[in-house]
Amino acid sequence: MAKSDTDDAYEAELAELQLALVRYQQHAMKAGDKVLVIFEGRDAAGKDGAISRITEHMSIRATRVVALPKPTELESSQWYFQRYVPFLPSAGQVVIFNRSWYNRAGVERVMGFSSQKDQEIFLRDVPHFEEMLVESGLKLVKIWLDISQEEQAERLKARREDPLKALKTSPLDDVAQEKWADYSAARDTMLTRTHQTVSPWTCVVTDKKKVARINVMRHLIKTIAPKEVADAVDAPDDKVLFPFEIGAIAEGRLNK
Repeated sequence: MAKSDTDDAYEAELAELQLALVRYQQHAMKAGDKVLVIFEGRDAAGKDGAISRITEHMSIRATRVVALPKPTELESSQWYFQRYVPFLPSAGQVVIFNRSWYNRAGVERVMGFSSQKDQEIFLRDVPHFEEMLVESGLKLVKIWLDISQEEQAERLKARREDPLKALKTSPLDDVAQEKWADYSAARDTMLTRTHQTVSPWTCVVTDKKKVARINVMRHLIKTIAPKEVADAVDAPDDKVLFPFEIGAIAEGRLNK
């Protein structure tokens, strides 16, 4: 049984991982690390929950979570990446994007919120943009949270029925199931065309929320923390979290 399979084990490992993140941030603030973590995934795949566990004990001054609303008319007239640039991390900072510039390859593509030409330009340009960020000294971590259609349906239903989750609902929730195949096709194109050595995608199976969170946190620590911190953390379970590859689509490791 994996550490995170029981509530007690989950809470114990969660505390260990949060402590490791605190230790990492102490190092990062001294070393001047610049870290950007991008969370993408289907609706209800667990982005909010994972982010809240990651940031719970981190420095409020050195940690920012960015979840931008839809662009204004002015922003829509700008270079696409322009509205995101002001939120990029400075030395000693960790910035987490709860959805990001990849909206153009996901919801905008499926819902027709941008033109096919704009979407194609984005897919062409984003690898170069991210390469420039990495070459500038920024550490970039890109995480795709995947969920089954059945589990998504249950979570969306729970959102609608729980008054405490009213602020998590969105009109787009209503079409997440209806356009499931369209979102799958958009995901496959996005991952295939924007996965590269300097800015790879990591995929996470999220039907079991707690297991997914633990593995995301393990991966993050292993990726950004110095050896003395990272070595004290278990490696992610490769059945839950794995590097993107074309075979993941064909083999069904990503939900179709």
